[in-house]
This record gives sequence, structure tokens and C-alpha cells, in this order.
Amino acid sequence: MATSNFRYILGAHLIGTGDLAVQAETMSAPPSFASSLPTTRTALVIDVDPEIHAMLQTVLDPVAWKVRHAPNNAAALTLGEASHFDLIITSDKTSGREDIDLLRKIRRVRPHTRLIILTDESAPSYVIDSMRERAFSYFSKPFSLNSLSDMIQHAIDSPCWDDGIEIVSATPEWIRLVARCDLGTAERLVQFLHEIGDLPETEGNAVGTAFREMLLNAMEYGGKFQPNQYVEISYVRAKHMVMCRVKDPGEGFSLDEIGHAAIANPDEDPIRHVVQREAKGLRPGGYGVLLAQKLVDELIYNEKGNEVLLVKYIDRPGSAAVPASVS
Repeated sequence: MATSNFRYILGAHLIGTGDLAVQAETMSAPPSFASSLPTTRTALVIDVDPEIHAMLQTVLDPVAWKVRHAPNNAAALTLGEASHFDLIITSDKTSGREDIDLLRKIRRVRPHTRLIILTDESAPSYVIDSMRERAFSYFSKPFSLNSLSDMIQHAIDSPCWDDGIEIVSATPEWIRLVARCDLGTAERLVQFLHEIGDLPETEGNAVGTAFREMLLNAMEYGGKFQPNQYVEISYVRAKHMVMCRVKDPGEGFSLDEIGHAAIANPDEDPIRHVVQREAKGLRPGGYGVLLAQKLVDELIYNEKGNEVLLVKYIDRPGSAAVPASVS
């Protein structure tokens, strides 16, 4: 798998009369202030409902963004082929299949198009196809406007995203992929798998929260949030079970060695890890493993400690539910 992570360092070494002439010409030229001027970015929005439109007005700052509107996918395709857009958001009235077809056609001309799919008709196979076609994200009704707003912010802030998620193999029941170790990619992946899972709300929230915690742990401690590092993900949806596998590129750990995590606290001292985190200069937290353990039915680490399985049984009495609030 090729990974793009280029950093360009520009340097000038002036030697010889030719270079000195260039230097003199540069010094005599009037200064350019173009680089200091704010750059207006462009977005294309396709026939969204009034609530989404109002939200977009708060997220896409009118000083920094010029927003154009299209009544349907056909008109959006014409605009997208004629001009570059920094962000395209599809209509929440179209099907996932229609929006994937739009994305595929636009990316033939604009291969790095950043497009978020909103849809009123979906299926796990559509979500997988959208990932293959490099959609930035995917939301099917009903969805949270706050979640969509956060994802749009990730789209605005992400300088490089095309190679963030790579599918190894995928069916609606079993998907294998690799994901780059950065926060934006993690949030995108959680949303994609939420759509693929198609679970009842309670189980979906529990699996999503537990998976996110384990994914972020893998990216932070195993991959050090380095964009050239990747985690391996497997997601299996059986009739009465969901299983997630997360493997990071790190050296692993033992649960006996992580006194800075809440799962290692003795019953008589439930916040002991807080003191250890402060002593180590770690950020507040350390509840991820404990939270995930409470939300799924089984949490199993491999011997090395760099691979974890999360198992959630569906339609089983007494299965774990996501708490009302998670801090």
C-alpha cells in the first residue's frame, strides 16, 4: 500500500553570477502580499432541507466560504466538472446509490473531490461502495445535525485525506481495512462503520463508543498519531453478534503494566490512575479500556497487547447498553 505523506522544504543557495543576478532581481522587485490575503474556498450544496441549510450557514463562514447550490445531482455534476469545489454535500433526499454515482463521475475529472453523502435510502453495500470511491463521509437518515456539523469541520480542517482509509476486502458482513493514525481519519471510520453496522440504536451506540475508544488508543499509543502509521481493522456482522478487531503497529502492552489506566484501579481506590497520569505528564483520561469493557460483552487482547477483539451479542438479554452520558 502506498502512503502519501510529503513535506516540501524550500531552500535557496545562491552561488555563481547567474544566481546572484536572480537574487538582485528578486531584491529589486516590489513585495507581493498575495500570500497574506485570505483565500476564499468554495462549497457546492445540493438541495438540502432547511435545517441542514441553517446549520451549514453557521459552519461555513461566509467570509471564508463561497457556497453555490444545485437543485439536483445532474446540475451538480455539470458544476463539478466545470469548476473545482473544496467541499460538496449531497442532498438528503437522494439515495446512496445515486450519490455514489455522482461521486464516481465527478472524481473522473476532479480526482481529489471531498464529498459528504447525505441520503434517505441506504444499505451497507452502498456505504462500502462510497468508501471505495473515496467519499469523505456518509450519513443516512435519521442522523444527528451535530455529528454532521463535526464531520464537516473535519472535512474543512483535513489537509490530506484520500489515503486515510484503504479497504483490503469488504462485504456487508465482513470488512477488512487499514486506517491512518490521525484523529480525523478515526472519526470518519467510526461514522462509516456505524452506517455499515445497521444495528439497533442501543447496540449501535454501545459498539460505536467502544470501537472508537479502542481505535483512538491504538492510534495514540500504538501509532503515536503519526500519519505514516496505520492500524488494521476488521468488522464482522453475524446474525446475533458483532465483532471488531483493532491491531496497532506498536510494541504492545500488558494490562498489568498500565497503572495510568482506570481499568487497573483497585476497588478501594477508583481514581488511583489519575495520580499516576499526572506524575507521568499524561493528559486527563485513561477510561477507554474500562469503558469499552462495560459496553461490549467480551474484550480480548492478544498476547503481545497490540491487538484487541470487541464482541457484542445482539438480541441477548442483559447485553450491555451505552450509558446516558460518557465523559
